[in-house]
Amino acid sequence: MLMRGVLNKLQALLFDIDGTLADTDALHLQAFNAVFAPFGHAFDRARAARELLGRSNASIGAEFLPDERPERRAAIMAQKEEVFRGLAAGAVQPLPGLMTLLDHAAAASIPVVAVTNAPRANAELILRGLGITDRFRAVIIGDELPHGKPHPLPYLEGLRAADATPDCAVAFEDSRAGIAAATAAGITTIGMRTNLGHDELIAAGAAISAAAFDEAEVLALVKAGAPR
Repeated sequence: MLMRGVLNKLQALLFDIDGTLADTDALHLQAFNAVFAPFGHAFDRARAARELLGRSNASIGAEFLPDERPERRAAIMAQKEEVFRGLAAGAVQPLPGLMTLLDHAAAASIPVVAVTNAPRANAELILRGLGITDRFRAVIIGDELPHGKPHPLPYLEGLRAADATPDCAVAFEDSRAGIAAATAAGITTIGMRTNLGHDELIAAGAAISAAAFDEAEVLALVKAGAPR
């Protein structure tokens, strides 16, 4: 197995939120296009996966709104997130197998932590909408730290919250920026195939890819890797 190194000593599971716990990326795309259209930007899902998804709002604003003052950029990005929350309210569904994996983690007393570049209001809305808020020991927000993804700091904070070491943790990500952050923190990463294909996820640094959380190799990590 590719991730044999974490078996029998797994200390934590760390999850991105958007595109990982739930496939919310189509809603983000709709919100980006609604808010960015007056600035001459239009995105399809492939372009969004390359240029937007997984990145911090600060970096997106700096790249796509370079002529706006910083406070105006922040206001535009806040408007985009408000549009997204309106679209997402009551509309989020978990990726296949998520509840099964979380049940196995709970039974094995393996802590789970969310690590995201999303604003806290978005993260809390999605976790609440999925009914899994109480499953997570902590929710780490990249924009609340000196550096967001693709910097490793959010995942290092996630490890600290879980009291885990990188070699005894597994991260789940769907974006290049997220995989870069997790792997830079030394964490074995599973790429979820919501926006990127297997080859793209592996090229970004994922150890394996999966379409669902209840695939055999994913569940084997928890079943075999519970603390002894």
